[in-house]
Amino acid sequence: MTSISSVLLSSLVLSPFVKAQNFGGSGRSEDAFSYVQPLNTTILGPYGHSPAVYPSPNATGNGGWEAALAKAKAFVAELTIDEKADMVTGQPGPCVGNIIDIPRLGFPGLCLQDGPLAIRVADFASVFGAGVSAASTWDRDILYERGFAMGQEFRGKGAQVALGPVAGPLGRSAYSGRNWEGFAADPYLTGIAMEDTIRGIQDAGVQATAKHFIGNEQETQRNPNYDDDGNIVQEAVSANIDDRTLHELYLWPFANAVRVHCASIMCSYNRLNGSYACENSKVLNGLLKTELGFQGYVQSDWGGTHSGVASIESGLDMDMPGGIGAYGQDWVAGSFFGGNITTAVNNGTIDISRVDDMIIRIMTPYYFLGQDRDFPSIDPSGADLNTFSPKSTWLREFNLTGERSRDVRGDHAALIRKHGGASTVLLKNENSALPLKTPKSIAVFGNDASEDTQGFLNQVDFEYGTLSVGGGSGTGRLTYLVTPLEAIRARAAQSKTFVQHWLNNTLIATSNVTDLWNPTPPEVCLVFLKTWAEEGADRQHLEVDWDGNEVVESVAKSCNNTIVVTHSSGINVLPFADHPNVTAILAAHYPGQESGNSIVDVLYGDVNPSAKLPYTIAFNGTDYNAPPTTAVNTTGPDDWQSWFDEKLEIDYRYFDAKNISVRYEFGFGLSYTTFELADLKTECLGGAITAAPESRPILPGGNPALWDILYNVTVSLTNTGEVDGATVPQLYVTFPADTTPAGTPPKQLRGFDKVFLTAGETRTVGFELARRDISYWDIVAQEWLIPAGEFTVSVGFSSRDLKAVGAITPVSA
Repeated sequence: MTSISSVLLSSLVLSPFVKAQNFGGSGRSEDAFSYVQPLNTTILGPYGHSPAVYPSPNATGNGGWEAALAKAKAFVAELTIDEKADMVTGQPGPCVGNIIDIPRLGFPGLCLQDGPLAIRVADFASVFGAGVSAASTWDRDILYERGFAMGQEFRGKGAQVALGPVAGPLGRSAYSGRNWEGFAADPYLTGIAMEDTIRGIQDAGVQATAKHFIGNEQETQRNPNYDDDGNIVQEAVSANIDDRTLHELYLWPFANAVRVHCASIMCSYNRLNGSYACENSKVLNGLLKTELGFQGYVQSDWGGTHSGVASIESGLDMDMPGGIGAYGQDWVAGSFFGGNITTAVNNGTIDISRVDDMIIRIMTPYYFLGQDRDFPSIDPSGADLNTFSPKSTWLREFNLTGERSRDVRGDHAALIRKHGGASTVLLKNENSALPLKTPKSIAVFGNDASEDTQGFLNQVDFEYGTLSVGGGSGTGRLTYLVTPLEAIRARAAQSKTFVQHWLNNTLIATSNVTDLWNPTPPEVCLVFLKTWAEEGADRQHLEVDWDGNEVVESVAKSCNNTIVVTHSSGINVLPFADHPNVTAILAAHYPGQESGNSIVDVLYGDVNPSAKLPYTIAFNGTDYNAPPTTAVNTTGPDDWQSWFDEKLEIDYRYFDAKNISVRYEFGFGLSYTTFELADLKTECLGGAITAAPESRPILPGGNPALWDILYNVTVSLTNTGEVDGATVPQLYVTFPADTTPAGTPPKQLRGFDKVFLTAGETRTVGFELARRDISYWDIVAQEWLIPAGEFTVSVGFSSRDLKAVGAITPVSA
């Protein structure tokens, strides 16, 4: 038997032909969290475990794309077979993904660019807050604003397709390395965030790409590993998910994305129930294109294509980046698509109608968004920054004659600063430590407070400098960064506050801090901590990095007003939260380029914090379930498996189901004012409600009946404090216990609203409950059903702070 260490993989061993950047992660240390796959694990191979669904449905344009579909069909009618092959096959070029132009038809090609928080391969572009930061606002206006502003920048740089937003990973595991790129460990909140972000991006005239579809909940072994000759040794991990869990958790936010006419869906690297996600006909043809009525195109994640004909027949429409091998970067060796499509059509293996539909799906959103009219050309500077397909790899010519190094940032700095403040979660505030009241002296501690010492592109972890974004394809290239120390000094200068600082965590953790600071103790000690996360590697622990806990202990031992700020990818266990001298804790996540200004706005009270956690903070890392598989004990080609045995019980659903105490629950976040909720009322809309929805023609998002509003729930909200502020009333639904299948979570988020109130103001807040919100997926009927009996509807300020309770009975028992 091969030892664990010999098959322990961070995600990918690169074959020799990979020449440029990859996001395979930076490996794992010996003391990292691990979950070794048990020897008796059931192994799902590629055949017989995921139902076959053929043929791939043709696009119809239903739901408002009919005129664009007609234009796309006319375009396809003019193409040669070789041009058709080019239209569905990526090429190395100036963008991260490229579809070649067809000059004789006036088609400029397609430029696809990362990523979910910035146009990454670009200069003079903004770096916005990460998805986890946006979700922490629980603010639909901000989610839309962020999406629209990013869309403007992608368009300005000549990118027709933005590779975001992210609904997978959803956040099944606290350790997943890319949770920060997505939104929340909850399908409802993530679904709303997807909806508003996509609307924003596409209102700016840019195609959004919902990714990664589906089950992409760990980075370890997300891709196959290869031997020195480029042969696959072991396939990617298989995410094994049952039908109900798939529908109620992981498919749920993608339904929101499809409903708002998302242009593209990116299939993920992993296998799903044995079959690669990009050639799984059940999820692509069956769930996405048939059940959800998706009218756009499915593109592969970069190198996620593992076959030609099989992938095409299973529903894949575009192969990115077009080559073969690890990350699809060996373009010289050929493509699963490309010339093989021409051959397959000519010999009858693939019907030309399927290829035509692939292109129709690609071109319909292009026309729907008006990209055929006055769309900016590609900024040539991006080609020089593109290390994924540098110019030395190009096989075709690209005519880059447009304006170089365009500044597309506009006034987005002000938006990013506002969003950063709105996404900062106040977790603790004892003795009204915050907001600061013009202290005479401030001491700043921690290696997260100052200038980045390794530049403005985060691709590896670094010790010195504030962390504003994570690493991998989802990062951004900063043009400037306002650090916490810089912003604190600027604000302190207004009141002549004395600021001193220490940035070496080792020094702080191993010193008596009274020997460091000015003999008069500071009035407030600000400790800045960070936690790195990146694509290609799952997190090794849930602690703050760089001995952060020891830094806090050292400072708080001698400073009775210690305020801790974390810049993190998400979940950190916070053992210092109970320390009596730690008076306040702020989770600032990854706020982007205005990081320092955003946190100072909150520290000084210019912004009253209103953010809420989009995940649960437990007492210990061992309290979390659903670990990623980090190692296998066997060497079979299909042996990497991740069984989602927890089913619907992730994050707060798990902690509630098992009655586990937590440090800070899902939806928690404090304010500088106080609020009260009262007078919950429910109103049934319309007549009798049936258990099953009316069968209607499928539109984008699925059966339209699932989106019918069945109930209104209202509640009275009052700002009972002395300052103006906003909060987020949250609606949770508890299904009838006797008539709902086992495993249904005790409560599920089904509504929220960010509400601003002046001191003393009262307002009625309303929530709409759609049919889908009070249905479960019945695996026998293959339908969403409302169970008979009484539902409990609760409104509160977090998942465990429910203030107003009512009941509804949609279907009598």
